[in-house]
Amino acid sequence: MNFENYIAAIPDYPTEGVLFRDVTPLLQDGEAFKAVCEKFIEFAKQNGAEVIVGPESRGFIFGCPVAYELGIGFVPARKPHKLPRETVSYEYALEYGTNTMEMHKDAIKPGQKVLVIDDLLATGGTIEAANKLIESLGGEVVGCAFLIELEDLKGRERLQNYNVYSLIKY
Repeated sequence: MNFENYIAAIPDYPTEGVLFRDVTPLLQDGEAFKAVCEKFIEFAKQNGAEVIVGPESRGFIFGCPVAYELGIGFVPARKPHKLPRETVSYEYALEYGTNTMEMHKDAIKPGQKVLVIDDLLATGGTIEAANKLIESLGGEVVGCAFLIELEDLKGRERLQNYNVYSLIKY
């Protein structure tokens, strides 16, 4: 299946000069969405994932069905003050600003094999933050999976010590 056919390009969103890759057309097509999840499930199995971490918010969309199908847990990585219990946090840079990511302090068990899933790899800041949080809790990041990779933003270089998997490259 050619996943690129399901991605809309939106110029100057969220700021001028950014070409936003919109995944919602893919999500609206059950066959395409299922095919993407199956690719991520296969990658998770190959890497022995014991838990899935998904950054807010599109990481939730792709990570939850993978965790469900594998019968393993899902851990949300969220914006500040969205999680009700004690958290760990990490501040990071985006391609158009900065943000902070949090996870529950007890979300990852020491030695647990973790696959991080998100819709997009751009500069790599979001996933680097997730990986730092996972590792600070004693988890082992066994892979980082993305629907889309924006190669010009060189996020893969920032994640060079990790097994990076992307289905579409622009």
